[in-house]
Amino acid sequence: MKSIIFLFSIILSMNSIAQIGGWNPKLEEGANEALKKMIKETSKLETFKSEAYGYAVFPKVTKAGIGIGGAMGNGVVYRNHEVVGTSKLKQASIGLQLGGQQYSEVIFFENKKAFEHFTNGNLKFSAQASAVAITEGASIDVAYKDGVAVFTRAKVGLMYEASIGGQHFKYETKDK
Repeated sequence: MKSIIFLFSIILSMNSIAQIGGWNPKLEEGANEALKKMIKETSKLETFKSEAYGYAVFPKVTKAGIGIGGAMGNGVVYRNHEVVGTSKLKQASIGLQLGGQQYSEVIFFENKKAFEHFTNGNLKFSAQASAVAITEGASIDVAYKDGVAVFTRAKVGLMYEASIGGQHFKYETKDK
């Protein structure tokens, strides 16, 4: 039990970022940089970005687990390529897993229905959900599933387990 508490303490501390006046310019800067790197490594993402109804970028998701695990990250939500809010990603998992890693994640929304599903707090990935892992020079051929396409890019670490199942999101408009 102590190791679980320690694990989640590490996850929480790695994701704390100071905010200025209710808005976090460093988070927005990080999201823009993360998306640029992902597009540079896989140019087809530019098509997803330009054609998407909206998208959410999580520049740093920290994930760790030893049998029981979790992940957390903060992201920026865009509509018409303009920032409309932020989102918090949380994930809990149990099963065969060992290690820790940090990665970036982008979620593209194909249409208004999928975008509103996310901003209303209803988007949750099932245990079988997975993302396309971006690697430099990789060719991707992905279609939207239920109006959503998810891509990840490893930053650091090694984790024996690579699903996005169990992710939950909390959206907050930029005005708050």
